[in-house]
Parts: sequence; C-alpha cells; structure tokens
Amino acid sequence: MNAAFNKDPAQRAPSYYTATLNDPTTYPQLKGTVQVDVAIIGAGFTGLATAVELAERGLKVAVVEANRVGWGASGRNGGQVTGSLSGDEAMRAQMRKRLGSDVDDFIWHLRWRGHQIIEQRVARYGIDCDLKHGHLHAAMKPSHLDELRAFEAQAQRYGMGDQVELLDRQAMAEHLQSPLYLGALKNRRNLHLHPLNLCLGEARAAHGLGALIFEQTEVLEIIHGARPAVVTAHGRVDARQVMLAGDVYHKLEKRQLKGKIFPAMGGIVTTAPLGELAAQINPHDLAVYDCRFVLDYYRLTADKRLLFGGGANYSGRDSRDIEAELRPCIERTFPALKGVPIAFQWSCAMGIVVNRIPQVGKLSDHVWYCQGYSGHGIATSHIMGEIMAQALTGTLEKFDTFAQCKHVRVPMGDVLGNPLLAAGMWYYQMLEKLR
Repeated sequence: MNAAFNKDPAQRAPSYYTATLNDPTTYPQLKGTVQVDVAIIGAGFTGLATAVELAERGLKVAVVEANRVGWGASGRNGGQVTGSLSGDEAMRAQMRKRLGSDVDDFIWHLRWRGHQIIEQRVARYGIDCDLKHGHLHAAMKPSHLDELRAFEAQAQRYGMGDQVELLDRQAMAEHLQSPLYLGALKNRRNLHLHPLNLCLGEARAAHGLGALIFEQTEVLEIIHGARPAVVTAHGRVDARQVMLAGDVYHKLEKRQLKGKIFPAMGGIVTTAPLGELAAQINPHDLAVYDCRFVLDYYRLTADKRLLFGGGANYSGRDSRDIEAELRPCIERTFPALKGVPIAFQWSCAMGIVVNRIPQVGKLSDHVWYCQGYSGHGIATSHIMGEIMAQALTGTLEKFDTFAQCKHVRVPMGDVLGNPLLAAGMWYYQMLEKLR
C-alpha cells in the first residue's frame, strides 16, 4: 500500500481507504452508444466480480457506475472475509426442498467459496490489497462459547479441523489485550484486507480483459425486451443481457424491487497509527468480531491503526457523530487505547434483506438482478458474482437454487421498511440478553 495518503479527486467517502488507495485511475463517463454482450449496472464487488468472470469467459462487458468504482459499501466496509453466511439457517430451510440431503454440504462449501475466489484473483492479477489470514470469533458469554464449540465440531466433520482452534480465556489473553472475552474460535482460513484496493484491482483486471468501465454515469432507465439496453444522460449501452448490481444504492425497477431490501448504516473509525501499541493489543494481527446479534468488529491496518466498526443504524440515515458512538466501545474493548486520537470516521450503507438470503432473479427475459448481503458482502458478493456469471452464460443450477427462495416484500417499503428493521433488531437485542 502507498505510504503517502492519496487525495482522490472524485466524490468518495472521506475514509481511511480513500486516503490509502493504490490506484487512482479514473474511468470515462459514457458518451454515445456502445454494444456489448452484458451490461452491468454498479461497479462494486458484485458488478466487478461478475464482470471479471464474464470477461475471462470471453464475453464483451460494460460496467456502468453512477459514482466511482467502489464508491458504495464495497469500498467502505470492515474488510473482513469470513465464512459467516448471513441467513444460513433460512437458506437451509428454503433450499432443502430443492437440494434434499445435500443442502448442508452445499451451504458449508458455499461459506468458503468467496475466500477461494478472492485469493485466486489477487494472485492471478497481482492485486495489492493488504491480504492477510487469521480471524477470531469472540465469545462474551457462555452461550456464545456453546455456539463456537458447535461450529468447531462442524469444521472438524468437514475436514477443516486444522484451520480452527477454540481458545479459552487464558489463551485469549495471548491474542488480545482485552478484558471482554471468555474465549474465541480462531480461524486461519478467514481473511482480512483493504476492500477498496481489492475493488479497484478487480476493476483493473476486468478492464485489462477488455471490459468497458464507465464512471459518473447514472443509469436513468433499463429498456426490457429482446434487445435490452441501459440508458444514461449522455449515452446508451445495447446488450444481449443486463444485470442490475447496485444493491441498496439504486432506485431502479421500483415496481418489482421496492420493499425487498433496506439500508442499515454502519459506522467505522480508524485511529492514528498505534506504533508498538498495535502489537501489544493484537500481537497476532487478527481480525475480530464478537458473537452478538449487533456486534463490534475490528482489525489492524497495514500501517498499524485500529480500524473499528460497530452497531448499526436501522433508520437508513447516517449517524451524526460516529466517533462519539464508537469511542466508548473501543476503550471498553482496549483500555490501553483510552483517549487515542481518531483519524478517520465514515459510514457504510449495508443492504439488509429480511430473511438475510441474497436476492437474485430476473426482471424480464434478459434483465437480471443480484443484491442483499446483510453485512457479509465481501465473500458473498464474489460467490454471487460467480453464480451470476454462470447463469448469464447458460448454467442456471446455483442461480435457480437462490432464485426459488421466497422473500418478504414490505408494503410501502420506503416508509415501513426501516422502522420494521429497527423493531426486528430491538427484538433480537432483547433475545441476546436472554441467551
């Protein structure tokens, strides 16, 4: 990663990631008409992962982005790549009818597919994104430890026992200088990284394979029919297939998609560089999140800052003061960091699905969509990018497995969706106190 901070000329979040991006490449605004095999709306992980997959298969692809590559959640998140699938129990219940006794194997292997894709892509295209291994899923009460033991046993049944290790309180003291935890599941397969640099690297990879990428190009309309197209203020993309990959940020196709996905705002801060204190509080340089429904998550950056996120604002509006909300959490987690300067603070809109199962489908014969990772987007978006590329090239098995899942659609979604999410999370927080 570049040692000096970069000043990105376009409108990105004022985050640590923006300040330390490796590749300030800008892509042109679409002007005029282009013709491709597949037009993708959204240059985040879903759109770019799909674009790379399709370009590797020899298809001509255009990616159209309203802002900048990685502008949304793909370039603002906590940077943790874990096998914790959001909605796995709902997936198991809904997919069992289609997959039968294979459903457990399907979900288990799905957990780790995103890791494989990311590691292979980073190696193949030389993407510098501070990729590291190692993660702790930390327990704050005895019931959390019971859940971690169950996951460890499952990992052992699937031959992954050498990559996970259950730590007790004494072992935790050797991993984190924190009074909060009773233990943790240490996972050597899980990853952490600089997400914006990964996203920019994938854009560069797709572009190098012949994909067209357009920034500052808002889509105004999707034209359906036998010859679908994407229409912008100054241009048009004619394509054989169109894929909508804007997640919670776009307002397109309201008739079919309204009320299916809702924004939850997560806050993240990074401290000033910690120097030797970084090795003191986290000597093994592991990413961490805890077992609560509304959890804290953190890791060290390449230049030894603490990057810390937590909570979620289900109103759909940004927090007024993220530092004020997260500083008590940091100091409770690491008393040695009391009073530490906060260098960056920013928010991240997560696309929340009521049942937490990623949503895929077709809006018409040649227009597809993929969205909704409920806070687990880095790994899941790469999994779904592969599945969408398979579907767009004629292999529908995994796409159909997800597409047949039933989703709650909230009437008057813009009005009722976020209040219902807030009520639901209050319910889960109450359950948390009882378990």
